[in-house]
Amino acid sequence: MSSGITLEMAQSNLNSWLDADKKVSQGQSYKVGTRELTRTNAKEIRENIKYWLGWVNRLTKGQKKGARATRIIIRDI
Repeated sequence: MSSGITLEMAQSNLNSWLDADKKVSQGQSYKVGTRELTRTNAKEIRENIKYWLGWVNRLTKGQKKGARATRIIIRDI
């Protein structure tokens, strides 16, 4: 990918935001980097979860999952 974002990076960020969502849902504040998130920032957490989930999905689709067989029939009509 030209963005430089790897699947591991995207998954790690997604996990951080999911953890933040869990902590906030329990009535706690949560810090990601230099930003502190509280209930008032639940929208920001949801947006970041969607963003990183999108990256994980895009990067996962690009990976091959085992061998793939294709059958080609050449016909002379």
